[in-house]
Amino acid sequence: MKKLLNEFKEFALRGNVMDLAVGVIIGAAFQAIINSLVNDVISPLIGLFANTDLSYLAVKVGEVEIRYGAFLTAILNFILMAVIIFFLVKGMNALANVGSKKKEEAPAAPTTKICPYCKSEIALDATRCPHCTSTLEG
Repeated sequence: MKKLLNEFKEFALRGNVMDLAVGVIIGAAFQAIINSLVNDVISPLIGLFANTDLSYLAVKVGEVEIRYGAFLTAILNFILMAVIIFFLVKGMNALANVGSKKKEEAPAAPTTKICPYCKSEIALDATRCPHCTSTLEG
């Protein structure tokens, strides 16, 4: 039993699990901000054009009320959340790349040379041209 508890403690305190927990907590707080943006700012602005608040749009089918406006608000929340997270990640990646300049690769050393007699391309270490059979110096 003690071994099992130690394994669980090692798993729970591993860096990835802690990072995930922090991410979920911050994500939940961020979701509240996005919900407020959509419900308190964007939906009323859309309501100016449609003369209604988007979250209260509903259709009554028999005794059941289908609140499709709340569903549209949830879709809008998701899209806004995805766009904002995309730009946050893009910005973080750009900041991470600022400090690390790409190393310029040195040009590769030549592996061939030109025969001075027939102007054919030959191996760098060749002592005789395979095309014109001239003896090459050094």
